[in-house]
Amino acid sequence: MKKAITIKNRMIGEGQAAYVIAEMSANHAGDMNRALEIIHAAKECGADCVKIQTYTPDTITMDCHNEYFTLQSGTWKGENLYQLYGKAYTPWEWQPRLKEEADKIGIDFFSTPFDRTAVDFLEEMQVEFYKIASFEVVDIPLIRAVAATHKPIIMSVGMATVSEIEEAIDAVRSMGNDQLALLKCCSVYPAIADNMNLRTIPDMKNRFGVPVGLSDHSMGGIAAVTAVALGAAIIEKHFCLGRDIENPDSSFSMEPEEFAQMVKEIRLAEKAMGNVSYELSKAEMESRNTRKSIFASADIQAGEKLTASNIRVVRPGYGMEPKYYDEILGKTARNAIPFGTPISWEQFE
Repeated sequence: MKKAITIKNRMIGEGQAAYVIAEMSANHAGDMNRALEIIHAAKECGADCVKIQTYTPDTITMDCHNEYFTLQSGTWKGENLYQLYGKAYTPWEWQPRLKEEADKIGIDFFSTPFDRTAVDFLEEMQVEFYKIASFEVVDIPLIRAVAATHKPIIMSVGMATVSEIEEAIDAVRSMGNDQLALLKCCSVYPAIADNMNLRTIPDMKNRFGVPVGLSDHSMGGIAAVTAVALGAAIIEKHFCLGRDIENPDSSFSMEPEEFAQMVKEIRLAEKAMGNVSYELSKAEMESRNTRKSIFASADIQAGEKLTASNIRVVRPGYGMEPKYYDEILGKTARNAIPFGTPISWEQFE
């Protein structure tokens, strides 16, 4: 597999700026105008991409109300799956318009399909890459259908074992597709720091040989920034206009001001990481003058010996380096050395 993928003309992987995805999900709350507003807000906040989901209640589950189809824990405890997805889905008739708007303002756009009909629909829309959700990592037929498009795939692997991740990767490769990136993910909504295990990111890069990022369901931006410092090539965060706009995803989504701050911190973290270097910057070179060196701590007469009473190691750094202090003790001053003068080799015999 490749250690970098290309989305449009953007290289994603080692040494590249993190690719930041704003996940709309259900945050449109059933209003297409709000969905369009989210796209604009994501662009303004510095997102590289906005993502939606392509399913209907009937394509992702069944209209069944027994205990198997009722969530037993978490944010949506007690919800029937069919009814939950009926509240959360993005109507398919909106989606070409949403993509058109994203293209118009210059933000990438893609979607998570949840069955083969969604893949066919998105192909008609000419989407340029795909997402596989964590819960679909075990849906090998779906993965093969997406991989058969030969377009880049970003796949979240929350809840997946190593063997399940390997099976999903094999499914992509079996279709002759090597454009794959993985996202570390804690599939809890919201996720808490104790369960994030971000150190898995560099291990995933080495183990699977593909770009790795983070699908982040935690609150705030610290996990995303930390992930980038650990080598994450992609950051995905749920994005809303306001958590007060009630919908199934609002409680763990990021508001615009928070998202913009996260992007800013990611870009600062990337600058701070820089490259492996022991060279001094111009500013550091100037700061060297504030380091310690050897100075005359009293007036020294010509012919007088240098002693602990008349020389000291102090700041600033215009005199001899402190490592020579013991060596020059007892040396004789060639000329008078006034108090506060930097000591140099030329001043003594």
